[in-house]
Amino acid sequence: MTSAIRHYLQFSDFTADDYAHLFARAALIKKKFKAYERHQPLVDRTLAMIFEKASTRTRVSFEAGMYQLGGSVVHLTTGDSQLGRAEPIEDSAKVISRMVDLVMIRTYEQTKIEAFAAHSRVPVINGLTNEFHPCQILADIFTFIEHRGSIAGKTVAWVGDGNNMANTWLQASEILGFKVHVSTPSGYEVDQSVAGLRSNASYQVFKDPMEACRGADLVTTDVWTSMGYEAENETRRAAFADWCVDTEMMRAAHPDALFMHCLPAHRGEEVEAEVIDGPQSVVWDEAENRMHVQKALMEFLLLGRPA
Repeated sequence: MTSAIRHYLQFSDFTADDYAHLFARAALIKKKFKAYERHQPLVDRTLAMIFEKASTRTRVSFEAGMYQLGGSVVHLTTGDSQLGRAEPIEDSAKVISRMVDLVMIRTYEQTKIEAFAAHSRVPVINGLTNEFHPCQILADIFTFIEHRGSIAGKTVAWVGDGNNMANTWLQASEILGFKVHVSTPSGYEVDQSVAGLRSNASYQVFKDPMEACRGADLVTTDVWTSMGYEAENETRRAAFADWCVDTEMMRAAHPDALFMHCLPAHRGEEVEAEVIDGPQSVVWDEAENRMHVQKALMEFLLLGRPA
């Protein structure tokens, strides 16, 4: 590999121009997929997928996507590799990256994936960490563009935990020129320093989730208890009781507003069944689009922009 190797560890790793390219490629790749047309630019390339956190959508979307691109996949968990046996992550990175062309990691601390990338000969993709979930927001924004056009100048309401999803929405808003209304319970706020924002100009904090949703073009949320925080489940259930996205919140939003959720969802907790299963919900398109945007991402990291 050359020194021009690029990783995708957080949303801020790419520019607005990079994203314009990715969204255009994802649209083309999805169109071909729907028409049963082959798109296999990654023949003879291998993706290693490393999971320290359980996964459904991330595994299926990356694995199916890589096969559709003509490549192959090696699936590793901490239980069946040296990653779970105290081998230094730097050593694992040096070895694995000599044998594959691309690595996707789903793990806990962001520092872990950064350490792996620093010692990898090949591009590394963040499949989720405690701090960021860039592939999900990539899919979410692509889904918004499909349904409503450009997200620039629009308003996204984030209702719930100030977690990896919230951090990534904040990064995206600064790069792509939209606004995020954030409403979290006290003690679960977003941390601007974690998100790494230059300023707070692209987002606004609301104590009342109803006010955060007022006039929003997109209302989105996540589970109240993310993986790794299960011990806090009952405490969080009490703290988040007023942060369930319901029909009243959706009525406060723009009449044309969409609802998104990265899934899995708990109906009756972070979202009412009437909302997630209602006409404004695009969660199934959103879930499918993980595969299409990640195919565009893998193509971009390995081949750059097609001539």
